Amino acid sequence: MTTQQMQTEQTGPFKMTVWEEENFQGKRCEFTDECGNIMERGFCKILRLDERGGEFQGQQFILEKGDYPRHEAWSGNSGYRTEHLLSFRPIKCAKHGDSKVTLHECEDLAGRTFEICDDYPSLQAMGWCSKEVPSMKVNNGAWVAYQFPGYRGYQYILERDRHEGEYRNYTEYSTQAHSNQVQSIRRVQH
Repeated sequence: MTTQQMQTEQTGPFKMTVWEEENFQGKRCEFTDECGNIMERGFCKILRLDERGGEFQGQQFILEKGDYPRHEAWSGNSGYRTEHLLSFRPIKCAKHGDSKVTLHECEDLAGRTFEICDDYPSLQAMGWCSKEVPSMKVNNGAWVAYQFPGYRGYQYILERDRHEGEYRNYTEYSTQAHSNQVQSIRRVQH
């Protein structure tokens, strides 16, 4: 495949175009389904994304509809520099009013609970007394939990379709989490 040729993988409901170089340059490939390893598609690196619609391992980022010409566009305020994306998959979203997640005070979905149906830039401000969420259950939709208030820090993708929506301890929602610190959460809507 030459630099200007395009390959299309057709099997899913979303569309994402990736380029090997910044600012829409270099090798290009269009995907309509997940990709577990972009290196198997002949790429050396991925620096630019154009997502229309969409964990494997490592740092996770939610990429909603839009252009991402440089790595800062997707890693922005996370506080973690990530220049390469090597795998991606679409996330199944719920309708705006259907999303619901239940936070639990203890592991194994035990202890005091708090049900959330909306976005919260600060869980403590809304009444959750701890910086930690030891377990949670996604009742409907898909969510992104963040390590820090204001939707900053590590991102943890939470879905009803994964683990049957049950995250009994923090290691089930993040392979890279060093603690169960979750201080903000929002719905995935696109």
